[in-house]
Amino acid sequence: MRIHVVDHPLVAHKLSTLRDERTDSPTFRRLADELVTLLAYEATRDVLVDQVVLRTPVSETTGVKLSYPRPLVVPILRAGLGMLDGMVRLLPTAEVGFLGMIRDEGTLQPSTYATRMPDDLTGRQAYVLDPMLATGGTLVAATQLLIDRGARDVTALCLLAAPEGVALMQEAFKDSSVPVTVVTAAVDERLNEHGYIVPGLGDAGDRLYGTAG
Repeated sequence: MRIHVVDHPLVAHKLSTLRDERTDSPTFRRLADELVTLLAYEATRDVLVDQVVLRTPVSETTGVKLSYPRPLVVPILRAGLGMLDGMVRLLPTAEVGFLGMIRDEGTLQPSTYATRMPDDLTGRQAYVLDPMLATGGTLVAATQLLIDRGARDVTALCLLAAPEGVALMQEAFKDSSVPVTVVTAAVDERLNEHGYIVPGLGDAGDRLYGTAG
């Protein structure tokens, strides 16, 4: 398992504003969208392409296009939806699947309540969208599901990661024959007793969409 922390001034600037508790939901959504596009640029460095011959207004030349089968983008509901537009902006021809997972706040263990994606992902590159890699259980389960369905590689995009979550991912996929990568804007200090990232940015879903009560 490989982790790539995107070290760029624009990434750090947008992440700092996302962390600020004074940032309202509309601003948070916009900045998260922009940050995901920057992360997606790094995450897609190894996207598969085919060489093509084309003609410019001046001469014939060669270029590339995305290979078939198309990449699959999988946001983890609900917070992952806030990352979808930023991702498909760079991969507009990608297909989109959905994975509903929830973490038990007592045990911190994930459970799946909805899946909407092909059963057979043989040869497909998969990109998982999950804002927070905290305890790691949700992302491990999502990644394993994609591997079990035949994905050729899995790349997870996370706004933030905790060392504990990174360690769990590394342990879970250390012997995997399928390449697994985590791309994130930062690895923070630790998790607190409630499983939240410190210093973090709070509950990503609540900050993206507000709370309904």
